[in-house]
Amino acid sequence: MNVSDFDFELPVSLIAQHPPSERGGSRLLVLRRSGTIEHATFANLDRYLAPGDLLVLNNTRVFPARLLGRRIPSGGVVECLLLNPEPPNPESRIPNPDGDVWECLVHPGQKLKPGSRVVFERGDVVIEGDVLSMHFQGRRRIRLRTAHPGGLTDAVDRVGHIPLPPYIKRHDEESDKDRYQTVYARDRGSVAAPTAGLHFTAAQLAALGARDIELALVTLHVGYGTFKPVKAEHVEEHVVEAERFTVSSEAAASLTRAKRDGSGWILSGEKTWITNGSVADIAVVWARTEDGIRGFLVERGTRGFTASEIHGKLSMRASVFRVSHMQ
Repeated sequence: MNVSDFDFELPVSLIAQHPPSERGGSRLLVLRRSGTIEHATFANLDRYLAPGDLLVLNNTRVFPARLLGRRIPSGGVVECLLLNPEPPNPESRIPNPDGDVWECLVHPGQKLKPGSRVVFERGDVVIEGDVLSMHFQGRRRIRLRTAHPGGLTDAVDRVGHIPLPPYIKRHDEESDKDRYQTVYARDRGSVAAPTAGLHFTAAQLAALGARDIELALVTLHVGYGTFKPVKAEHVEEHVVEAERFTVSSEAAASLTRAKRDGSGWILSGEKTWITNGSVADIAVVWARTEDGIRGFLVERGTRGFTASEIHGKLSMRASVFRVSHMQ
C-alpha cells in the first residue's frame, strides 16, 4: 500500500491551535449497522453504552519532555526531546523512569557529538547533560544531572516544555500541562497525549459509573513513533516505534470478567486498542471532513468494516486519519 494513498488536502484553517474552552463539546457522528448516520455530541456518549459495558482508558500522563537550552561553552541553541529512560542494568528490559541516562532526539545533531555538554535551565532550576554516544537520525544517549533538591524528575517537570504535536504551530503554554492531558492521566511517561481520551470530563466518567458502566485503566506510554515522519514510499516499510505498556491485575480481571459475561468492551483510542490486543464492540473513528474534525461512533457488531468501507458507508468527503478498534 502506498503512503501517497493517504494524501489529502487539509486547509490550515481546520487545524485548531488551542483546545475549546471546555472539554466534551466535540461533535460525534454515530454510524448504525444499517448504514444510517446520526449526529450527536461526545457529551452524549452514554446513550450508546449499556449497563455492564466496560470502558477501557489509557491513564498515561504526558511529561514535559522537550528541553530547550544551550551548548557549553559555545552558547549555541540546543533542543532535546527525551524519548526513553535507560534500563538500570543490561539484563533488564524495564526502563528506569527516574534514571539519569536517556535516549534523546537532539537538534542540531551535527553539533552534538560524544563528549558534548549542554545545559537547560528555568529560574533557579538547572539541568546539565553530557552526550555519551551517537545513534541514527539525530538520536543520542545523554546523561542528565541536577543539583535541584527535588531530584531530576522534578527538575525536568519544572524546566521542560510540553511536546505539542508538529501540526500545532505555536509555543507551548502553561495551560497545556493541564489541557494536553486526559482528566484521568496518572502514570508519567508519554511524549504525546492519547488524544481520543482528551474529550472525557470527570463528571461524564462519574455519570457513566453511576449507570453501571465499568471503567478499567491500562497504561501505554505514547512514544516518538506517534509523530515520527513517514519517509517510506510503502506503508509496510515504515518501522513503528516500540512503546511500553502495563495492564494491572485489576484491569486484567475486569477485561476477563467482561469477556466471560459477554459484556461490551469499549476501548478509548488507538493506544488502548493496541494494549488490549483485541477488537472492541464499539469503535470510535476520527475523521477530518470539510467542516472540521468529527468523531464517528460505529455501533456494536461492525468489527468487520475496513477503513475504506467505513468511508463508503458515510457517503461523505472524509479522510479517515485515525481508526480505532477496527481490523
